[in-house]
Amino acid sequence: MLTAAVAVWGPAGLAAAPAAHAEVVDVKYACTTKIGDREAVSPVDITAERKGDAYAITMTFDKGVSDSPIELPKGVMTPRADLVLGGDDEGTVKVKGVPNAAAIPAFTPIRIGTLTGTYTPKRNGTVTFTAGLLTVHALGMDAAVCKAANDPAPSLALTVTGLPEEDVTEALPGGELPRTGGLPTAAALGTLGGTVVLGGVGGLLWLTRRPRPARPARPARP
Repeated sequence: MLTAAVAVWGPAGLAAAPAAHAEVVDVKYACTTKIGDREAVSPVDITAERKGDAYAITMTFDKGVSDSPIELPKGVMTPRADLVLGGDDEGTVKVKGVPNAAAIPAFTPIRIGTLTGTYTPKRNGTVTFTAGLLTVHALGMDAAVCKAANDPAPSLALTVTGLPEEDVTEALPGGELPRTGGLPTAAALGTLGGTVVLGGVGGLLWLTRRPRPARPARPARP
């Protein structure tokens, strides 16, 4: 009974395996701000939820990465970030947060909160998402631009399935596509020319082989 139970549970467990593997990664940000350079480490979490043929991406910060020398009123700060793609895709995905819901006191770490965006895969495979450039836009300017300085590991590995396979037309050896239709123009003209030449030769032979006219008969000798 135990063997049978394990045999039944095994495939079900495999079938229910998650399509994404996420880890909270400590990212060390080196920030250039209007009041000088700043450094901070924040745990970053990236998750994905499938929405049709696309994925809703969520990036969450557990700590602030910079501060402001003055109080930031409600609604004047909006963060955005680039997520670097790896694995079976390349490029970046942009995510963006919402304006701060409450005033941020001066010299208080600015909490980034949650950033969201959309990722539309181009093919099936496994794609990784890694924290990239982070920008804090406040008071009408980019108040802090932060780079991931510790070469962080990916926060998310996403397995994309169910997309239609690419329709690839293979070329012939040498990279030449198959030819369709009649002969190329030059070849056709060459063939026509050969026919004319052969016809001319045939005509010449015909002319040289024409029967000669009969000679008048000689009178018989007495």
